[in-house]
Formats: sequence, structure tokens, C-alpha cells
Amino acid sequence: MQIPCPLCGPRDIREFTYKGHATYLDRPAEDAAPEAWHAYLHLRDNPAGATRDLWYHGAGCTAWLVVERDTATHAVTGARLAREVKHAG
Repeated sequence: MQIPCPLCGPRDIREFTYKGHATYLDRPAEDAAPEAWHAYLHLRDNPAGATRDLWYHGAGCTAWLVVERDTATHAVTGARLAREVKHAG
């Protein structure tokens, strides 16, 4: 499986580290209710199909990416720099 790094081009998945669903980018405000923090820290969906995940290109350019992929087929359909993604949900 390859991930299309926006800075390096297509790279082998072994160069990357999976860091979780892209909703980690949607952090609650510091003064958010405890329920919001509980949901952010502990509740995760496990979708079959299209998803957006955070990946770290540690063996390459060290960029954080939001990768779009299908969990059923493992097909990667795109990747963007995480700093360019305003809302991950």
C-alpha cells in the first residue's frame, strides 16, 4: 500500500505511522464540558468504508497528513497536509 505524500509523492506505507482518525484535529475548547472531552478522548467510530485518518511521515518529510482511504478495500484515494485541513469531521 502506498500513501501519496503531497511533499514527497507516492511512498510506501512503512514510512508512515498511523495516529488515529482525523477527528483528533477537532479538539474541544479548553472550557468545554466534560462530556465533550470524554467523547473526544474515548469514543471512536469504526466505519467500514471511507474514512479520513491522521498519518505521520516519520521516515520521510516528517509531515502530518490527513489520508482518505477505504477501510474495506485499503484503497487510498487522497492525502492532504494536516495543516491545510480546517475541519476533519
